[in-house]
Amino acid sequence: MRLTCPVCGDRDRREFTYLGHETYLHRPPAGAPAEAWDAYLHLRDNPAGLTRELWHHGSGCGAWLLVERDTVTHDILSVRLAREDTA
Repeated sequence: MRLTCPVCGDRDRREFTYLGHETYLHRPPAGAPAEAWDAYLHLRDNPAGLTRELWHHGSGCGAWLLVERDTVTHDILSVRLAREDTA
């Protein structure tokens, strides 16, 4: 699988670290109950089909990316800088 980093261009997937589904960006607030933190840290969906994921380009520019891809076919639909995401 290859990802096209908006900063560095087309790169092999091994340059990136997968963090998870974009909901990982929505941390519970300070003081949230233990159940909220447990769900945030341990409960993950494993969807088949279209998903938005957070990836880190650690072996390149260091950018955090939001990747839209199909988990069945591994087709990459879009890659954009996470800091620029408005969706």
